[in-house]
Amino acid sequence: MNGPEVRELHGMAQFEAVSLLYAGIWGTPPEQAPMSAEVMRALSHAGNYVAGAYEGDRLVGAAVAFFGEPLGTTMHSHITGALPGLGAGLALKMHQRQWALTRGLKRITWTYDPLIRRNAHFNLTKLGARPEEYLRSFYGAMDDAINGGDESDRVLASWDLSAPPPAPGDPGIARPEGAVHAVRDREGLPELAGLDAEYVLVDLPADVEALRRTDPAAAGAWRRAVRGALGVLLDEGAQVLGLHGRRSYVIHRRPRTSITPTTRETP
Repeated sequence: MNGPEVRELHGMAQFEAVSLLYAGIWGTPPEQAPMSAEVMRALSHAGNYVAGAYEGDRLVGAAVAFFGEPLGTTMHSHITGALPGLGAGLALKMHQRQWALTRGLKRITWTYDPLIRRNAHFNLTKLGARPEEYLRSFYGAMDDAINGGDESDRVLASWDLSAPPPAPGDPGIARPEGAVHAVRDREGLPELAGLDAEYVLVDLPADVEALRRTDPAAAGAWRRAVRGALGVLLDEGAQVLGLHGRRSYVIHRRPRTSITPTTRETP
């Protein structure tokens, strides 16, 4: 495929370059980068996955993953960061996929911020991964340029390596007939609704990262709304089918009595 060249990394100078790249992407001081060179060195030496994407000699992306449970079938991708507009993120995930398949693995998992539209589109529509679990404040409050001090709710996504990746340009899933909004975008704020439908839609904010900088209260309202809808439905065993229109999770559940999504904080 066209795009950056991806290769495994093994040297301290390479790991230090990745750590600096991550610091730049996440907007942290170098000494507070999301992952240190020393940890990457240990993971790589133990046989785990550490890879970088290059445009010529320039590092433009990197990913770190380690083996997970069930052993022999799963790899957990802990962090992937890429500069925008170069295709490095997709190149890294496809390289990671082939690396895992070569070792007989059947799936790759990772966590992502369920409020960031482009991440949801990339994970669900471009890769074909599916959310399995809603993790409330998984890392606690994170005060970097992306998370902006908000609680770090995450979704655990699972990528079935036995299924072929979606075709390039896949538009995502169509809106099912009879689908009802649990969370709807109303002039930039979440509107919650009761529901009694087999198919449920959960809208995402247009740019939650900007809201965290300019309107933390609105960003918090979105987090609580999505937590109270997507989180509750995943807890109940509902299945996320995909993303509609690059903005709405499409969720399938068994019809039952009416539910009103809650914004109540969990203990």
